[in-house]
Order: sequence, then structure tokens, then C-alpha cells
Amino acid sequence: ATQKVNEIKVEFNTNKLKNKNKTENDNEAMEIDEDRNIYVLRFDGASKGNPGKAGSGAVIYLNNNELWNGSKYIGNRFTCNYAEYSALILGLKEAINRNIKILYVEGDSQLVINQLNGKFKVKSKNLMDLYIEAKNLSKKFDRIYFKHIYRQFNIRADELANLLINK
Repeated sequence: ATQKVNEIKVEFNTNKLKNKNKTENDNEAMEIDEDRNIYVLRFDGASKGNPGKAGSGAVIYLNNNELWNGSKYIGNRFTCNYAEYSALILGLKEAINRNIKILYVEGDSQLVINQLNGKFKVKSKNLMDLYIEAKNLSKKFDRIYFKHIYRQFNIRADELANLLINK
């Protein structure tokens, strides 16, 4: 089953496409080759109690249609930020399994997005291993972009993040 989502606005700039393994922050134009499929990963984490029961959810869209989704129960004493990183890693691993080479990653966690774009430092020891894992997974793509989106555009991933902690 596929689900139509908000259209993704993408600016075209073929000059930047030659640089491999670069991340782009959300202020720069995201570009694609017009003949390529557009893969978007949206992720979200949830924690009831912060720390508390936590879950993660991720969705991969292909040309605005839901291609894959995943949920994971993380445990009983985890923070929202830990859950956010866990959701991102869940989605990145699936994108790698699907041999996706150019990936647009969107999440509503400003902390995670800004850390991955190099705007914020990782200060929490609890997040450092997850951050390193996410950065290492990111290197497996030819091109990856991280962009912050508002919560109302991340409803499906939020639903998946809460799915297993509400049972």
C-alpha cells in the first residue's frame, strides 16, 4: 500500500551533484538529476516520560509515495533525543539495504538535524555513539541531505514512533 504525502520541493543545481559524500544543511538548495527517483527518509522518535518508554519510527518515500516504514520499541528509560537518533539509524539502514544512493533526510528534531549538519556539537555522552553510527551510515550514500521539517509534516513517522510504546 502506498500513501501520498506532501509534495517535496526540490531546486535543481547540477553543479553540486559531482561532490560525493557531502551533507548539505537545510539552508542550501537540495538538488537532483531530473531523471532520477527522489527518495526521502522521514524519521521521528518518541519518549513517554523523557526518559521513559521510547520508540522510533521511520518512513522512506519514493517520489512522494510510501515505499517502506518501520517501528522499533527501544526500551523503558530512554530520552526523546535517543529515540530520534534510533529512528534515523533505523531508516538509514533500510535505505542502504535498498541500495539508495541519493537520500533526502527530513526530521522534526532540530538537535539531530543540526548536529548532523555540523551546526551543533554533540555534548551528550548518551548520544555520541548514535551520532557516530549515523555519520558512518551517511558515508555509504553518494549524496545525503539533512533538513529540518515541522512536526505537522512528519505525522506518519510520529505515528510509527508511538505505535509500539502505546501497546
